[in-house]
Amino acid sequence: MTLIFFIQAVVLGVIEGLTEFLPISSTGHLIIGAHLINANHPNIEVFEIFIQLGAILAIIYEYRIQLLNKTLHLSDQKSKTFFSNIFLAFLPAAIVGLAFHDVIKKFLFNPIVVSCALIIGGILILLIEKKTNIGSTKTVDHISHKQSLGIGLFQCLALIPGTSRSGATIMGGLLLKLDRKTATEFSFFLAIPIMFAASFYDLLKNLHSLSSDDLWFFLIGLSTAFISALIVVRFLIKFVAHNDFKIFAYYRILIGIIFLILFY
Repeated sequence: MTLIFFIQAVVLGVIEGLTEFLPISSTGHLIIGAHLINANHPNIEVFEIFIQLGAILAIIYEYRIQLLNKTLHLSDQKSKTFFSNIFLAFLPAAIVGLAFHDVIKKFLFNPIVVSCALIIGGILILLIEKKTNIGSTKTVDHISHKQSLGIGLFQCLALIPGTSRSGATIMGGLLLKLDRKTATEFSFFLAIPIMFAASFYDLLKNLHSLSSDDLWFFLIGLSTAFISALIVVRFLIKFVAHNDFKIFAYYRILIGIIFLILFY
């Protein structure tokens, strides 16, 4: 592995980890970041799968005790409700994503779409924060099936690059009367099946491209994504306890305008 590929692996891994769980679009930042650093590794698409896995593993590690307890006590009503809610929220985006995966990849994965989605998403966050009161659903265990399905429908918006999966699900949660911490945590949990499914699907499609020569390139990206995502997850839970999401909205609008000027 050359030095330039090592640097690209670290930079893109950090970008993925820092942006995956913030409402600012990891996919959008990766598309723009790859353009800016001229990421030209022949297996860059497979690499993106590995850095997404790194981010998912950060969630699993951070909530390992909670997830293990719920898995070991599947007969409990709270555990049943939790996993059924995750499934209901996962389903809409899984169906739409599977049906339109190739079309989305072909026509929407470009800097102009990302820039516009960043700006529009930022404006929507400001509007939602302005009109939404603090929700009455205070824990993940108290989310209803109706709320989880609604959040799943909002997640479909994130199939447009630049929208942000976490942004769509968290804002959807706020509109459906979850408080900020609960909406954020549910978004974290929901990331596990939807990102695993997307990564597995992409991996199957790119299986022929896997090579042992690229192992270190993939592992460096995965590791840096894991570490940076873990830092962000811990930060965000503390942040939302006392703050709203407006700062991320302003960032999205600013960075979207800058990217639009650069790439239009």
